Amino acid sequence: MDFTFSEEQQAAAEAARGVFADVAPDAVPSPALTTGAVADTFDRALWARLADADLLSLLSAEEYGGAGLDAVALCLVLRESAKVLARVPLLENSAAMAAVQAYGGPELRAELLERAGRGEIVLTVAASGRTGHDPAELAVTARQEDGEGADWILDGVQTAVAWAYDADYVLVPAHTATDRTVLALVPRVHEGVASAEQFSTSGERLGELRLESARIAARDVIDVEGAWEWLRDLLITGTCALALGLGERVLRMSSEYTSKREQFGFPVATFQAVAVQAADRYIDLRAMEVTLWQAAWRIASGAPGTLPVAGDVAVAKIWASEGVRRVVQTAQHLHGGFGADVDYPLHRYHAWAKHLELSLGPAAAHEEALGDLLAAHSLG
Repeated sequence: MDFTFSEEQQAAAEAARGVFADVAPDAVPSPALTTGAVADTFDRALWARLADADLLSLLSAEEYGGAGLDAVALCLVLRESAKVLARVPLLENSAAMAAVQAYGGPELRAELLERAGRGEIVLTVAASGRTGHDPAELAVTARQEDGEGADWILDGVQTAVAWAYDADYVLVPAHTATDRTVLALVPRVHEGVASAEQFSTSGERLGELRLESARIAARDVIDVEGAWEWLRDLLITGTCALALGLGERVLRMSSEYTSKREQFGFPVATFQAVAVQAADRYIDLRAMEVTLWQAAWRIASGAPGTLPVAGDVAVAKIWASEGVRRVVQTAQHLHGGFGADVDYPLHRYHAWAKHLELSLGPAAAHEEALGDLLAAHSLG
């Protein structure tokens, strides 16, 4: 079996490294010194460069001006973006575009995909639910008025919507009276739609999305079984890729620092206690990596397995949420007080890591979900 990435996937990662090469992780004020958001919007200049490099249309089919690549390629690009704390809605925009392409109607695809791939419009996803702990699809109700092709009416609240004040459209999961889940494309500026400011640990502005009898045209609602579950798995796997890239950069920062910092006339990296801690974090990162690629490959290929794709995604979440926390905590310990210096970027990585950890949720919950899947599916 060949486990190497394809030429196209490697080319996407190489293009991403080129685009992100000159991105500074400390280009905005420190979240530790800022009340509110660190910036009014995301990095628009970087967004334009990503569009020019065709990295916004990575998953779109050629007929929509895209490269026609898969979730593995997207995760490779996201991994690179996290190494420099790139302030762009790349994951949310790409995942929403992929869902529209896979499950949306032809009119919706024609309206959105090419424009989003060129960076002309920005999409995001409401995926945190009402409180951040409950299923996102239960936070909003959707009912369709009588008649074929009639409008849908949405009511409810979604919390912690990433880039809610920057996106042109929010893809919102909602449940119907018949326990179906639909995906509604909600314009940011629309009657019955309002947002309240929230802030992440990384200092980015989030939004509490409030829907009060918001009327959405039928063509902008995806009513296909499995669409939300597929989108949710892609978002989670992409978040695991961000955690991996961030963790890899933090471990490299720790290696560089401990190789230069001396105690008793020797670099602290030569001390056994330091080396053992760094080695443990390296093992965490390799486990995060292998479980990430397994989940991304299942999503990309649609290959059957003993467990549903949700099982592989749960394993990736377990390692990512625990692993990224351990990596940044060890880095802070090895850096000593220097790790908290606001003139040094490590504290920014710590803040972003905490945001990713909270987004993924506690490992114990994913272990419980994995246990339920194992109980429901025979491994024999």
